[in-house]
Amino acid sequence: MSFLVSALAASLAVLLPLGAVTGQDVTIEDSFRAAGGPHAHQAVTFDTTAVPVGGKVTVTERVGDDTHVELRLQGMEANRTFGAHVHQKPCGSKPNDSGPHYQDAVDPKQPSTNPAYANPRNEAWLDITTDRHGDGASASTLDWRFRTDRARSVVIHEHATHTGTGSAGTAGARLACVNVPFK
Repeated sequence: MSFLVSALAASLAVLLPLGAVTGQDVTIEDSFRAAGGPHAHQAVTFDTTAVPVGGKVTVTERVGDDTHVELRLQGMEANRTFGAHVHQKPCGSKPNDSGPHYQDAVDPKQPSTNPAYANPRNEAWLDITTDRHGDGASASTLDWRFRTDRARSVVIHEHATHTGTGSAGTAGARLACVNVPFK
């Protein structure tokens, strides 16, 4: 019976469109495409050296008593640490279109660099280091839930996230973005 349920779940996963919700889980799987152009894309790259066109991204959100967000990258620049955060707005044709970081308790001064607000307990930080193949994974578990339609994307940044006063939450240029319909 358990094999049958697993087989059914696997076949449904193939049939459901990107971003489809099963229960409280959201999973987005896509390949990065160049930003701009005539069509909006699920995953865009602004730096094709660090985040090549065709590189793969998976973002999963699991909601229960807490919120768990996972990020997986494949085919990125090898042996590199990237900052990554959940952002408020969807990806666009320009890096800053995704807006500021999503914060549970919102800093009244934006962009937020105050460690009281810009920290991994108040934001979803997903910094990730790739291996020699350009693959990596990270996760963040939060004791709160995203507000409806207030968290819309994950942005891959130039370097690891800073934590110091005046620079907390910063991670350099926005290299890529993936739209995620967080719940």
